[in-house]
Amino acid sequence: MEFHVQLTGRGDLAARIYRQLLDAILDGRLRSGERLPPTRELAERLDVSRNTVAVAYDRLTAEGFLVARVGAGTFVGAQALPPTRPRAAPVGDVAPRALWADVSAPAATVAPDHDFRVGIPDVRLFPLRTWRRLVTRELHGPALRTAGYDDAAGHAGLRAAIARHLGVSRSVNAAPADVLITHGAQQALDLVARVLIEPGGCVAVEEPGYPPARQLFSSLGARVIGVPVDADGLVVDALPADARLVHVTPSHQFPLGTAMSLARRTALLCWAERTGAAIIEDDYDSEYRFGGRPLEPLQSLDRCGRVVYIGTFSKTLLPKLRLGFLIAPASLQPALRAAKRLSDLHGDPVTQGAMAGLIDEGLLGRHIRRATRVYAARREAVLAGLREHLDGLLSPVPSAAGLHLCARLRPGVDVDLPRVVARAAEAGVGVESLADHCAATPPQEGLVLGYGAIDEDGVSEGLRRLAACFGR
Repeated sequence: MEFHVQLTGRGDLAARIYRQLLDAILDGRLRSGERLPPTRELAERLDVSRNTVAVAYDRLTAEGFLVARVGAGTFVGAQALPPTRPRAAPVGDVAPRALWADVSAPAATVAPDHDFRVGIPDVRLFPLRTWRRLVTRELHGPALRTAGYDDAAGHAGLRAAIARHLGVSRSVNAAPADVLITHGAQQALDLVARVLIEPGGCVAVEEPGYPPARQLFSSLGARVIGVPVDADGLVVDALPADARLVHVTPSHQFPLGTAMSLARRTALLCWAERTGAAIIEDDYDSEYRFGGRPLEPLQSLDRCGRVVYIGTFSKTLLPKLRLGFLIAPASLQPALRAAKRLSDLHGDPVTQGAMAGLIDEGLLGRHIRRATRVYAARREAVLAGLREHLDGLLSPVPSAAGLHLCARLRPGVDVDLPRVVARAAEAGVGVESLADHCAATPPQEGLVLGYGAIDEDGVSEGLRRLAACFGR
């Protein structure tokens, strides 16, 4: 046998011998019919027990890679194997459904020097030391000492903590039993759509709006219709009569940033009651408010059980935690729990338990207050920078919450915004075009500027570079 087994590193010896022999067979270094050394000989060569080698041989024999012949020895099996082991999955000719040709995951990117990308909180504000303590406590608790699967609705303590937190901070009407924990807001959208939408059913979304929601509904076979948004929010009179579900962001419209007026909220609820439709209220980042009194959520105004309230901790803490939630009318709760169980059985009890502790100890509220002060200063710096460097080109859309703002292209300004965004990226400035959030044509012209990931001191320079990309 020309192939040599080498034992380096740590780990189970039999498993390592098995792995090296299997790799050699699949790579073609050990060919069909080739004789392996006796177990005693290989054991002496490797300075391990004969039983260790025998365990590796027995496993490969049971899997059909080796054949033991009495009185002759152990040989590589005669089954057809590729001459060389492929280092990637086969190309294959199985095609996905046609709609997936237009849906792709965003490519991983390096953070730009001046990062105005949307929806990214400042990782440096995350209370890491506190989080480490809470996770350690959960790891030493009962969460990992019981077998079996947990409640699909999520950690009981976290559901109770969220119900209390939202009752105080957002006036949401919810008991712990009304809360279902999800892997972020995106899974919450998926569950609601799966429960409510028939193939070909109509879903209304804001235009401009949140592309991942639009793509999700389309992937489930829905007919997605964009509904215009004005200064008061979604234009209720433009809703399609056959819409079964409406997705809105009333507290901080994505991406424009406007808030839905009380009159428009009331009109939307009346429309839903009249047509029998359901409303998804996506309250993705309204924890951060910079002026005025908090607006009443649709959920707290709903008297007929038409609103499913969705939230996430991705903006208040970190997207990597993958923690979100939904609060649904009682009529939908059994189906949503069943859909959650079919989707992933349940979430991570350690992470959910740590989040419950963060809320119960008052630390989430403290973090939000601290982060709000930081983001408020950055937001003011963005507004000041727009006035200083881009006043004749962009006009900010009024808003008072969230981690981004939108600036429309001023009337009469003739500029190729996609080219501006591309040039900005080359200059180390990350910014998004409003057109990227539009499905209608022609798209609305403007830029969306996040201030979660950029230092206050870097805002002015970043906007100065952005202004230069307009040709100034």
